[in-house]
Amino acid sequence: MMSAKSIAVLTSGGDAPGMNAAVRAVVRAGISKGFGVKGVLHGYNGLLTGDVVNMNLRSVSDIIGRGGTILYTARSPEFNTPEGVQKAANVCKEMNVVGVVVIGGDGSFRGARDLTGAGVPCIGIPGTIDNDIASSEYTIGFDTAMNTAVQMIDRVRDTTESHDRCSIVEVMGRRCGDLALQVGVAAGATSILVPEIPWDFQKDIVDRIHHAQETGKQHFVIMVAEGVGGTDELAKKIEEVTGIETRATVLGHVQRGGSPTLRDRVVASEMGYDAVELLADGKSNRVIVVRDGKVVDLDITEALNMKRTFNKHLYDIALQISI
Repeated sequence: MMSAKSIAVLTSGGDAPGMNAAVRAVVRAGISKGFGVKGVLHGYNGLLTGDVVNMNLRSVSDIIGRGGTILYTARSPEFNTPEGVQKAANVCKEMNVVGVVVIGGDGSFRGARDLTGAGVPCIGIPGTIDNDIASSEYTIGFDTAMNTAVQMIDRVRDTTESHDRCSIVEVMGRRCGDLALQVGVAAGATSILVPEIPWDFQKDIVDRIHHAQETGKQHFVIMVAEGVGGTDELAKKIEEVTGIETRATVLGHVQRGGSPTLRDRVVASEMGYDAVELLADGKSNRVIVVRDGKVVDLDITEALNMKRTFNKHLYDIALQISI
């Protein structure tokens, strides 16, 4: 017999591998602590429309290894208004939902903060492949996205090497270059372009290619974060200036999909469990994060005000060893 009091779980924003593992942990931890658990479909939209399903232990069987999110996700312009937040809060109260676990990015956390302010306790879990949440060193989905990108680049490199070409490879990251940096190091990219570091076409691309040519290298990979932009134009310019046949490849949404890695499954499971523990202890307006390698929780407002830092040390290492 489930308790009359329930907690709800939803996924919001872009999907990320490992979200299902977090949902699984929330459902099973919630039931073990005596809560009923409700799955909210299509993000905050589901709270506005009452698109909610009752979850049980078997609802989350065999989902830990699945990519995407079984709860689906969507943007919700209506929820981003005070009236929308109040409407969602009313729906929660009508269903006797005493807490909501929100899995997503900074925008999702702002929604969780607003919903908490409307009287519904919320806990956030960071799920985004970009790793662009300032308060957390690691976000669910980042490891899987990196591994997927590396596998794709290894395949591109085979053709690049066979034809003595230069390949421009664009990975996701509008405001955050973590994915491009880590993947660039792992793939041995000649140059890595990220939004956080100003770059110069001649010094950071052409000169590095020419230096590598002098040492006998004949094929090149240039890693570009989505936020840098102009990938096709950059490929044309490199070919014009260097005479090297250059092709651009945008990996796109292939980075979002696929079975989550071990790390994403484990981190998601720990975060999901901890989120339920916080709600069971009567806490709210918190976000689960990784700080100094440990899973901890912070006030959502404090977390949203943090400034993200870029790993300049690793970037400098890449400049020295990718030659």
